[in-house]
Amino acid sequence: MAAVRILTQHAIDADVGLLTIAWSGAPSFAVIPDKTGADHDFVAPWLETLPPALQSGHFALLTSGSTGTPKLIVGRRERAEALARVLHRLQDLEGAEETLVTLPLTYSYAFVNQWLWSHVFRRRLVLTQGLAEPDHLRERLGAASRAMLCLVGAQVPLLLQHFGQESFPGVIRLNFAGGRFPQEQLPALARLFPKAQVFNNYGCAEALPRLTVRKAEDADEARILGSPIDGVELSTDTGSNLLFRSPYGAVGIVEGGAFRPIADGDWTTTGDLGERRPDGRWQLLGRASEVFKRYGEKLSLTAIAATVNSAWPGQCGFYRETDPAGEDGYVLVLAPQADAAALRAVLHAFRAGHTRPHWPLRIETVAAMPLMSNGKIDASALKSLQAKTELWKQRL
Repeated sequence: MAAVRILTQHAIDADVGLLTIAWSGAPSFAVIPDKTGADHDFVAPWLETLPPALQSGHFALLTSGSTGTPKLIVGRRERAEALARVLHRLQDLEGAEETLVTLPLTYSYAFVNQWLWSHVFRRRLVLTQGLAEPDHLRERLGAASRAMLCLVGAQVPLLLQHFGQESFPGVIRLNFAGGRFPQEQLPALARLFPKAQVFNNYGCAEALPRLTVRKAEDADEARILGSPIDGVELSTDTGSNLLFRSPYGAVGIVEGGAFRPIADGDWTTTGDLGERRPDGRWQLLGRASEVFKRYGEKLSLTAIAATVNSAWPGQCGFYRETDPAGEDGYVLVLAPQADAAALRAVLHAFRAGHTRPHWPLRIETVAAMPLMSNGKIDASALKSLQAKTELWKQRL
């Protein structure tokens, strides 16, 4: 069968072997998620913008990142395979026999850490619909044999909601990436996956996708990153934007129909703010869009999430608003439905840890968070969601 140039998520779900065919063929190809508004006809002209040298031996992933603007992240296959080998060593995956997929394979994290890893090391790839079909996922987790599981932090409250009283010893490696690391949930995860070594992975789409890896127990705060992986360099600019250089990262980006190359020596922004700690380790301050000043005080939604998660076992999400005085602020949303007791616990955590400018404008609750295809909370959809109940409102 001839290799195809564009693979959609639904095509991959129907026949994951199409990825092997595309990867083994010479022509460069793209994989695109569902529900992005970008289809074959949208992406095909973008592939044609690649320089001749990139028309073979490369791949592209369509992402909208945190901006909402679609872009193709272009990578070189041999570099991605080298990264898969580095992750195999750093995540101690030699003993893993299979990987259970709960995220779309069009997502860079699942694509490299699971599909490509299984391809390079000839391990079993077990597809599931994740928490969209919890009974099927329970069956697969129960049948797991020395398995690696890759999740995003937003999935943890749902996992505990469905399987909190169960145990799946067949999972021996548990990876997190693509959002805040669920440090506060490690005891619950240890009960759920008693044989699993847990890793906090950090990166971004342009890194394709990994920059740092740390064992969960090597730090007691979610924001502390692991060491940069082999060959990766981290830095910051004067605005605390976290930058990287990586031998595995993207070689170019197609955005707005125009190709922009990324040279090996270029510094690329991660979209996060960060700083180097006195002990030499790096820590995140939050997404650039999630750190702002309110009445002169710098506020980080990443730090706010840590406070909420210390008091609330479910999911928490945020969307931005301004208050009547025109100051930037945010709304906190809890899911599933929170009651008066849960509200008191969250407010107590705010009183203990934050001055008043750091408090939300409102606290709302919903039955379920709207999620993007990669498992992250969809902040844009959350803001427009009608089925929210107001629990509390700040009086200025």
